[in-house]
Amino acid sequence: MPRSSSQYQDDIGKRHSDPGHGATSTGPLSPVSPTSSDEHDSSRESSSASPIKPQRPGFRGGTPGLGSRTSSTTSLLKLNHLLPRPEDHGTDTYGVREVRDGFFDAVFLKPPRLPSKDGLEALKATLPAAFDQHNPLTIRHFLPSQWRKLKSVVRRVFTTQTGITLLKPFVAYFIAYVLCLVPVVRHWLGPQYYIMAVSVILNHPARTIGAQVDGVVFTVLGTAVGIAWGALALLLSTSTLAARAGYGGILALFLFVFIASIASIRAFFVRFYQAVLTAGIAVIYATLSETHNATIPWNKLRGYAVAFLFGQAIALAVNVLICPDAGARPLATTLHQSFELMLQALEAPHTRDARLRRQLSKSFVDLSEAYRDMAIDSTISRFRPEDVLELRNLMQAVLRALLSMDTETTFLERPDDSEANNGEKTQEGGDNGQNGHVKDVTEALATPTRDLLLSMCQGILTCDAALMGISGYRISIGPSTEFSSDTAASKIRLGRTISDFDSVESSLLQSGSLPDSAVHDFEIVPLFVSARHVRETAATVQHLLHHVSEMQTVSERPRLWLPSYPFSKAVYRTNAQIRHDRGGVVAGSYQVTFGDIARVLDKITSRVHEPTGRTQTDAAGDAHLKPATSAPQTGNDDTKPKSSTATRYKIWRGLYRLQGYESKYALKACLVTCLLAVPSYLEQSKWWWDQYQAWWAVAMSWVVMHPRVGGNPQDLLNRSCLAVLGAVWAGGGYAAGDGNPYIMAVFAGAYMLPMLYRYTLSTHPRSGLVGSLSFTVVSLGLLEAEHREAATTTTTTTTTPAVLAARQGLVFFVGTAAPILVNWVLWPFVARHELRSALSSMLFFMSVTYRSAVATYVYFDAPPTPADIHRSELLEGRLREGFVRIRQLLVLTRHELRLRGGDGGGGGADHHDPRCWAALTEACERFFEHTIAALLVRSDEVEAELTAQEAQEETGAGAPLREVNTRRKWSDTYRFSYNQSLTRCIVQLEEMEKYTKLIVGEQG
Repeated sequence: MPRSSSQYQDDIGKRHSDPGHGATSTGPLSPVSPTSSDEHDSSRESSSASPIKPQRPGFRGGTPGLGSRTSSTTSLLKLNHLLPRPEDHGTDTYGVREVRDGFFDAVFLKPPRLPSKDGLEALKATLPAAFDQHNPLTIRHFLPSQWRKLKSVVRRVFTTQTGITLLKPFVAYFIAYVLCLVPVVRHWLGPQYYIMAVSVILNHPARTIGAQVDGVVFTVLGTAVGIAWGALALLLSTSTLAARAGYGGILALFLFVFIASIASIRAFFVRFYQAVLTAGIAVIYATLSETHNATIPWNKLRGYAVAFLFGQAIALAVNVLICPDAGARPLATTLHQSFELMLQALEAPHTRDARLRRQLSKSFVDLSEAYRDMAIDSTISRFRPEDVLELRNLMQAVLRALLSMDTETTFLERPDDSEANNGEKTQEGGDNGQNGHVKDVTEALATPTRDLLLSMCQGILTCDAALMGISGYRISIGPSTEFSSDTAASKIRLGRTISDFDSVESSLLQSGSLPDSAVHDFEIVPLFVSARHVRETAATVQHLLHHVSEMQTVSERPRLWLPSYPFSKAVYRTNAQIRHDRGGVVAGSYQVTFGDIARVLDKITSRVHEPTGRTQTDAAGDAHLKPATSAPQTGNDDTKPKSSTATRYKIWRGLYRLQGYESKYALKACLVTCLLAVPSYLEQSKWWWDQYQAWWAVAMSWVVMHPRVGGNPQDLLNRSCLAVLGAVWAGGGYAAGDGNPYIMAVFAGAYMLPMLYRYTLSTHPRSGLVGSLSFTVVSLGLLEAEHREAATTTTTTTTTPAVLAARQGLVFFVGTAAPILVNWVLWPFVARHELRSALSSMLFFMSVTYRSAVATYVYFDAPPTPADIHRSELLEGRLREGFVRIRQLLVLTRHELRLRGGDGGGGGADHHDPRCWAALTEACERFFEHTIAALLVRSDEVEAELTAQEAQEETGAGAPLREVNTRRKWSDTYRFSYNQSLTRCIVQLEEMEKYTKLIVGEQG
């Protein structure tokens, strides 16, 4: 680092010594005002601190009052060991040299060499865990992998909660199917009796009670709207002679307008997915079925509505009566899994486990989704939603601390291992000089730090046991009953351990055994910083214990909690089962996450810089500018910039939004449904259209088409095969017993059990939905055809059951394949393209975040507002979720066929080599983590400088000089760690540059 730059950073630190401008951090991206410097009382329990309303003691939970404020000309840290050696720099600067007067000197270096083939092989460690398995597109491994998956499914169904989850939709469907086989029920419901079984499939009971009730409301409402719109279209199309002449055109116009409207709602507001899905099926049935009649068959609308209501009643009854899930179990499962990951992360020492860190980040996201699923639907639970919100925030704070904790440090080793290592060091160089100080610090901090880790493990186990006990699922989920749920004892033990650690740390710094130069040693400083990170993690666990203890005292009988999630956000979210059933979970989550990040960053980048106004007296120069007023001004955080409230901006924003994937999806949905519906309007095709119920081709195209994903060979093959398989199995079941209802019921049970598993529980829900609907409609349609032929008096021509099943299977094949082909041709979803866009956006997000963070922590002039704190914590959570979504997109690329291989670009690597993409994602995430670490340490440095200045001012009033020196040591220690984190950021920038060149190729 150039000397001028170091002096400048030190001079900037002088401004932080002003108590009016000091700040410390609670979130990783923004500071808050410093807390009081009263001594920490370990016997007093810490109050619950939410990430939204942080209340942090000194040093983020550490002992307040430690640190030192040093001048810019003393105690400069020795960073030579962190800087690259001269021989590491490129010797060829191309004859270019530039030396400018200022703080930054440009240096032109030779570009780094790209990794060789051996280096690319080493990048496999950055790949997600899914890449450990064989490629799913290879034929050689296809059958063995399917056999392993089948055994895993059978094991899960018979040994876990999955079996009960599968039992509920199967029982509901089987009841509806058997009722459809009863002649009396068929006669009473009319020709539309099979809609009862279809209704059970669309809103199956494999969900919580709140989600089931929510689904009943939405599906019934959607069906009512669809039937009403279809009835209006039928009335207008037959109202006059002129309207009868344009009968087909009027129906097509009504269908086009309605499909365009509900398709837009389906794409924009996923909350109404069930409503628009059933509304589309209902309007297609109303306008396209039984079109050969000259009059409107009103009975068909009544029969459809009644059969649909009966299906919803059956599904709701089964959901409530058979092993009801009130909504607390998914939340309890997520909490338990998060606690298990915390315990794994506290196992020390261990090397940096990249996959464990990814699991911690994924758990960070899962906690938010679990709370959202609880708040978005009605829930019967002992947990109060506000308590769960606070619990989520505190658990995420623990996860943040664990991600910043260093588990590779030497003093976390076992005593026997550390003694062996110390013996080797003693034989090499003895214990004299600086090595002796390193040994003293290690021996002093090792025992209290390990005690902290043990106390934290005990506290987390206690929290897990207490929360599972409150939820009522401890026996089925865990942990074992041998672990105590006494949070009071764990709080006392953890408090005593923290107090012991603080006393050892303070005595080590105040004993005088360490010289002032010790805080400049690159071996001693990391020991203090690592121990401090463990101490900070213990503080977050202490807050978590305090909150869980409060939840134990206020826990009461289970009660009903109505939806409490804000409606403005709820329209863009839905519960877990709907996310699964609609498919495309990764694509939809990725779009929502990156949209949230962009909106949060837009509030940061839209800040307007308002320079200080000058008067006539100080217009002579810039010396009278006030830094506190010459800074980015945000005004009221709740108000938007004038540019975003202008009418022309709103018009532009609306037109721009119409270019998004939502409008493209609406266009594709209208195109497919209207083209497939053309035969229903032609006189020469109406007879076969009604005989083979061809309107289901249009309905299936509406069901299958997804707003974000679809349009690849795998989807076409899987769904088309299952559509044909359902029709073939239905025809075989009918032919086996010549329409015997008992034989048909056996065939239905054998087929629908695996198909409902595929629909409700597997990662391929839409293919399972296609197979279920195909079998149900064709199987029960054969019974209806037999009834119609028996009722007719003419014996002209009859269609055999085999031909009828084959042609109805063709209807489902066309309805399934058509939207996939359209999605394949028009604006297809390509995971590789989305991955490239996501990584590009993430690099831009890192740039904006780093600029904003440096401006806030290094050059800030005023303390942040509470809105800034909340925004920064929200941004950190969204960015962590963004990295999770990027890796999920990377896994999706394995399931896409590629028509071209490597093109020689990217340094000879494959054009879409996943190793390069995974390495770039890893480097970007490490850059983000080092940025957070730098900001946290920088806030501690500022706090230490402030407390050191206060202690220095109090020295004349009798404050001990030893305390002042201790605070100065902490200030120097934090400054060292801050510079070290910035240096690591530079290293990751070089890695990002290298991997970007591997992907896009070197230019120039």
